[in-house]
Formats: sequence, structure tokens, C-alpha cells
Amino acid sequence: LHFVIYERYTTVLMPSIFGVICLLGLLGNTIVIYTIVKKTKLCSQQTGPDIFIFSLSIADLLFLLGMPFLIHQLVGRGSWCFGSAMCTVITALDSNSQIVSTYILTVMTIDRYLAAVHPIRFKHIRTPFMAGAAVALVWVFSLVSITPVWMYTGLMPLKDGTVGCALLLPNPSTDTYWFTLYQFMLAFALPLVVICAVYFKILQNMSVTVAPLPQRSLRIRTRKVTRMAVAICVAFFVCWAPHYILQLVHLGVQRPTFAFMYAYNIAISLGYANSCINPFIYIALSETFKQHFLVAVRSTYRGFKVVPVVGDNSVSMRVAPDISQQSAGELMQNMLPVTVTIQK
Repeated sequence: LHFVIYERYTTVLMPSIFGVICLLGLLGNTIVIYTIVKKTKLCSQQTGPDIFIFSLSIADLLFLLGMPFLIHQLVGRGSWCFGSAMCTVITALDSNSQIVSTYILTVMTIDRYLAAVHPIRFKHIRTPFMAGAAVALVWVFSLVSITPVWMYTGLMPLKDGTVGCALLLPNPSTDTYWFTLYQFMLAFALPLVVICAVYFKILQNMSVTVAPLPQRSLRIRTRKVTRMAVAICVAFFVCWAPHYILQLVHLGVQRPTFAFMYAYNIAISLGYANSCINPFIYIALSETFKQHFLVAVRSTYRGFKVVPVVGDNSVSMRVAPDISQQSAGELMQNMLPVTVTIQK
């Protein structure tokens, strides 16, 4: 009975959940990417936070693109029919996107520290060029760090005569142990320690610093962006912590129970769900992002132009009537502002 229930759970319920996550994530991250690209075209200026959020959305989008293959595996009871090359590419894409997301969040946290604690001293470092260079280094580092995935992912025979896609380490009894620890430290523990330490310093500085009156508006903007960054980091680690913890627990489990497998699949679902949560965090916590989205949608209306308002950390925008194309009467009428899953 337990086996029948678990089979229905893995072949019907889990694919349905993954399908919803995939659709919401693709929609949300596409909106984020569209909004940032449109904003950059309209005001011809891109900020460091824009680049980080754009890159994070790209990583999430690539991560979600592997979900249809996972759904196919679940429905097919683990079978893989897309060939050895696609097995390696999809598994590497999955692992790479996890690490890229983690380290983009880490770099974003350091950027928030410089903005909140040293806004003047390191202003020359917090440029779009440096943000782009940092993101490029993260991608290179991630692609190199998943070398074991590139080397050992392949097809393995299943009991029913089909083949599955898995990480086939040379000596599973010992290599699985070290690879799991490697993944845990690299993609979770180390970034978590850095991010927690940096945000502790930010909160410590904000609690003791009293800004002069002219700088209070800048401080308020910085705090809002920092609050959103904190929410993104918390969501990431809350969603991925169960996955990595259960991976460690799995090392000491010889025969996983049905309860453990249920929990493990839920943890995988949470990890994938994180990739569709971020766009909703932007919408909920960032008034600037809402304005950018409205501008991106409404900028197609004729007779309006985009007026950028440049700040330290972001470029706010509003839609205002284009005076050069309107008569005085029209102008008076239009003065309304629009403001790796490792398979074992």
C-alpha cells in the first residue's frame, strides 16, 4: 500500500507541483528580465542592483528550464530518453544555476554593505562595469566548480530495461560522501556564513549611525534596497536548507523510509520553488521595481516620455507628457503623472 501511494505521489502529485512551479517561475522571471531590459532602453542607464537582479533572473530561468526533463523522469519512473549529451548538459545546468544564484546573492550582499556602510568611500567600485565583471567571474567560478558533474554524469541501466540519468562517481561508497560535503560547503555553508556576517555588520552600522538631514533620503533608499536583498537571501536559504540537510542525512541512511523520501521530494520542490519566488519579492518589497514595470508596459503609449530620476542606488522613473508634441490645451488635460539533484 505504501509503495502504491508513493508511486502515485511521485508520478502524479510531484509532476503537477513541479509543473506549476515551472510555469510561475518562467512567467515571473521573464517579467523581471523584460522590465529591466525595457528600463535600460528607456533611460539609457543601468545600475549595479539592476545587473545583479537581471543575472539572478537569468540563472533562475536556466534552472527552471531543466524542470520539464525532471517531470518527464518522474512520470517515466526514472527513465531518460534524451541521450547522454543532454543528460550531462541538463545536470550541469541544474548544478551550475544553484551555485551561480548563491554567489550572485553573496556579491549582492557585499554591494549592499558598501552602499550602506561606505556609500562615499567605495562609490567608484559600485559601478555597472564592476557589477558585470563580478557576475562574469561568478559564472566562470561556477562552471569550473562543477567539473565533477561534467566528468561523471551519464546514463545508467534501470531494472525495467530503460536507462536513467545520474551522477556516476567512480567509487560511490566514498566519492558520494566527499562530493556531498563538497556541494554543501561550496554552494550553501560558505555563502551562508559570508552573507550572515555581512548583514550583521550592516545592521550593526544602521543601529548606531545617525545620518545628517541631507543624507536621510539616501539612507532611506539604501535601507529599502537592503531590505529587499535580505528578503531574497532569506528566501534562498530557507528554500535550500532542507535539501542540503537531507543530502547530509542521506549519507547515513542505508535504506531510506517512505517518510524520508516524501521529505526529500518536498525539499527538492522547495529548492525549485525558490526560483519563482524572487519576482514576487521584487513586486512586494520594491516600489521602484513596480514603477519600472508600469513604465515598461505604458511606454508604448504615444505622447508620453520617460523621465529618469537618478539616485545613488537606482534610477527611478516616471511617465510624463511629452511637451514637445502637445498643445497647451492637450498638456493641461494630460498632466496626470504615472508615477543537482543527485540521483542515487
